[in-house]
Amino acid sequence: MRVGTPGFIPGRLSEARDARRIPSMSALARQLGINPSTVSRWEDGDSSPDPETLRRLAAELDLRPEYFLRDPLAAKEPVFFRSLASTLTRDLNYQRAQMRWLQEISSTLENYVDLPDLNLPDVLGGASWRQLRDSDLDAIALDLRRHWRIGEGPCTDVVSVLERVGFVVGTIEMGTAKLDGLCSWSPIDGRPHILLATDKMSFPRRQMDAAHEMAHALLHRGVSEEEFQSDLKAIEAQAFRLASAFLMPAATYPMEVKSASLAQLLLLKERWRVSVKAQIRRLADMRLISPEYATQMYKLHSAKGWTKEEPLDRQWEPSKPRVLREALQLIVDERVRTKADLLAVEFTIAPDDITNLVGLPQGWFERDPAEVVRLKPTSRPPMIGGGDVVPFRRK
Repeated sequence: MRVGTPGFIPGRLSEARDARRIPSMSALARQLGINPSTVSRWEDGDSSPDPETLRRLAAELDLRPEYFLRDPLAAKEPVFFRSLASTLTRDLNYQRAQMRWLQEISSTLENYVDLPDLNLPDVLGGASWRQLRDSDLDAIALDLRRHWRIGEGPCTDVVSVLERVGFVVGTIEMGTAKLDGLCSWSPIDGRPHILLATDKMSFPRRQMDAAHEMAHALLHRGVSEEEFQSDLKAIEAQAFRLASAFLMPAATYPMEVKSASLAQLLLLKERWRVSVKAQIRRLADMRLISPEYATQMYKLHSAKGWTKEEPLDRQWEPSKPRVLREALQLIVDERVRTKADLLAVEFTIAPDDITNLVGLPQGWFERDPAEVVRLKPTSRPPMIGGGDVVPFRRK
């Protein structure tokens, strides 16, 4: 009788399949050349792979064997996505798994580095998200700006603001145009984590995506998974309203809209770094333009071919998260841990997964740290009295 591996965590296998986009247990069994029922028993917890098979399994999934022996995260709060109805379950599971990996990375780094303190005001004040009116969301947006001291003008980089106040932000290629980002509170360190897509990304889109996930973290932490599923439309509309109000404050942005035309909104886009389409929505939400006029503007926007890419989208590089990347670099630079130590002791996922999520260049773990070369002291005596001043002739 073959003996399995003590301590094997079945949930880790399903998580790894999701992270590798392996659609089924049968598909994984085919990759390993074993019976599908064997993989099914592993995931059900009825049996576990023996040590040699575990090493084969880990190699196939590009993970360390220890990955399957560490308890997975058990988050109570739901993961907030921008869309569910038209998104494949496989894509949703992939992003959930990547979010859990991001949370594990940040928790590991916090053992060595102090991340920014969490500085999130209680925007609900004991109320339910269902009680909030549109005017409340506009007021919350202004309160957030005051609390974080960013004024009432354009917010030039939402990602850096969120990292400064304690959010953990990562990026990854989602592999689908139907998901722009997701948000979840970590059960390990109690921080809100945001994972943003890099697919066909522009700076204005990155701004809105980051602000949208911020809104979920602040407004909907207490929402249950069932509530999120049943009230998705209302929850999404509320998050978008707060994100729009944060990027285009009611106290200042409308004062700069001289005329509600695409040409005018394009000029404002250069200053406020918000897409023309999002500005149309904001003006309609504030009732500065009628629904009929907004519809006309959307149609003209589409007729100009701006649906996939607007003018100025490529003018700015999308902002990139820095906190986790710099924390990992600091640990290595200060010789607290070598790259090899981190991979052999701390992390159980592949190096490329880590660099993808924290924004380091591919191959970073394979590169040796640069050695500091010191110059030999000169044998020349020091110059006394300084040098001679050579006058230049004027033409």
